[in-house]
Amino acid sequence: MKLHIILIGFMGTGKTTVGTIIAETLSRQMVDTDQYLEEKRGKTIPDIFRDEGEARFRDCEHNVLKELIQSPKPLVITTGGGIVLRKDNVKLMQNSGFVVALTASRNALIERLQHDASRPLLQGDLAQRIDRLLTERRNAYDFAHFKVDTTDKTPDEVAQIIVAQCQQHSGVFKDIFRRQ
Repeated sequence: MKLHIILIGFMGTGKTTVGTIIAETLSRQMVDTDQYLEEKRGKTIPDIFRDEGEARFRDCEHNVLKELIQSPKPLVITTGGGIVLRKDNVKLMQNSGFVVALTASRNALIERLQHDASRPLLQGDLAQRIDRLLTERRNAYDFAHFKVDTTDKTPDEVAQIIVAQCQQHSGVFKDIFRRQ
């Protein structure tokens, strides 16, 4: 089985930006689950939340993850922050790739997300919403094979750290570091 590099973490930790750099470095395709879902459904994430609710969104997110995991080519997959809320998603990711959790301090998240109105779960008092979600998801990302705190690092630095870990674990995670 070919393994994917899967980035998980809270909103605003830099998953999509870092994933793009990793994909370019490794000559892989990068797919963001939220963007892919929006393209498939022809609706934005906020519209899906508003029209169909969070539970339906989570079902769609799960189906997208299952589809991407089946790719015959190893991908760099970046995920929405809440994809870890379903145990079946966690199992899929653990069994299909090198899972890297990106983290950041509360203050960094507030700073990064303060002008982003596209996130349905952050509507209202931003700091209060972030605090609540961080509390609810306190251990949700702990299953990752590796963690990187992005607070004081550039996206390039984070990507370099992850690529180095992929190289280091290439024997353990068969086929994970393969330049195509």
